[in-house]
Order: sequence, then structure tokens, then C-alpha cells
Amino acid sequence: MLTKESLQFLEDLKANNNRDWFLDNKKRYEIFKKDYQQLVSDFLNTMKPLDPSLEMLEVKNCTFRINRDIRFSKDKSPYKDHIGIWMSSGSKGMNRSGYYVHISNSDSFIAGGFYCPEVDDLKKVRKEIAYFYEDLEEIIHNKKFQKEFGDFDRNEKNLLKNPPRGYEKEHPAIEFLKLKSFETTQKFDINEVTKEDFVVKMVKKLIVLKPLNDFINRALTSEE
Repeated sequence: MLTKESLQFLEDLKANNNRDWFLDNKKRYEIFKKDYQQLVSDFLNTMKPLDPSLEMLEVKNCTFRINRDIRFSKDKSPYKDHIGIWMSSGSKGMNRSGYYVHISNSDSFIAGGFYCPEVDDLKKVRKEIAYFYEDLEEIIHNKKFQKEFGDFDRNEKNLLKNPPRGYEKEHPAIEFLKLKSFETTQKFDINEVTKEDFVVKMVKKLIVLKPLNDFINRALTSEE
């Protein structure tokens, strides 16, 4: 769980997103940072027994800097006003499927899967789907997956209008093959974050995504 003070810090930062305010509130930030790191530690301690592929992860592998990369952004706000937690067998430096927790006063959600893969990785995942689509269908149609997530996120940005090159429109897995990104999300109320059972409740949902992550990571790590 996070403290109400940490959530208030994020809200105040959102309203005062500039360097002068941040420096004036550096002590608040340090308290927030410890709270953030403790939350990540709690997630790891709860997730690792359920997914051994995360065993090598440390808190530092799953956190993000508060500074925004504004080099190519129209929004020049220097700081992030949300918390992100990324847990993956490949850590942040490798392209692997994993679990994500996003905490924001305006938009909080959990997610999992493989977000916007590079071209070569996308080809590997599509090849795995083409040959083993029954495995993926079994994962997606599982009762627990259906209850918590339903399906992959599908929108104009991550879905092709036509079949990808090399695949026929009659392929039985064509609706999976059209995807350019393989993630699924579930929103939650920000008030959940300060409850004692927050981590346990979210982990019960996240671990439902383990078979999906295993399927995608199998594609990324298998020999040609």
C-alpha cells in the first residue's frame, strides 16, 4: 500500500510541475521515494513465489525515474506525476513480456503482456501465434482470464486493418496476428492503493497473466 501523503505528493506535483517547486519539496519527495520502493518490494515478495522467472529482480529493476524524457515531447513538464512498476524476467533493459502497475490520481490500472514490440520481436510473436494459436486461444479463453481481462486491448493504434505480410486473411488466428501490441489492462480505483490488501488483491489479478507472458516469452527466446 501507499500512504495518503504519497498520493497527495503526486497530486501536488501535478499541479506544480516545475523544478523550483520540486526542489522546495525535496524532503517530501524523499519520503515518497521510500514509500514507492517499499511498495515495489511488497509486490516482488508476493509475486516471486508465484512466478519464479522474477526471482532475479530487485527493486531497482522495477522502478522508474521521476524525471521525464522531454527531448521529443511537446509536453515539457519535467516530472512524472504517476508511479510505474514493471516486473519482467527481462527487466527494463530487455524485450520481454511482463506485469505492469500504474498508479495515478487520474488513471490507475494493472496490465500485462508485450507492449509495442520492435519489428524483429513482433515477427517472432506472430510466428509463435501462427503455429501454436491453439495455445494462445486456450490462455485467452480461460475463465479467470476472461473474468479479469477479457481480451487483448484492441484499438486503431495497435491493430492492423489488413493481415500482416505473409499471412492469409483466412488464417484461424488472424485476429491475433493483426495485433501490433500484445497487452491487456484492467483499471482500478485510486482509493484501493491505500488499503492494506492492495498488493495481495492486485497480485491475484496479475498472476492470471502468467500463461500469456510465458507464451510470448517462449516466442522471444526460442531458437529459430
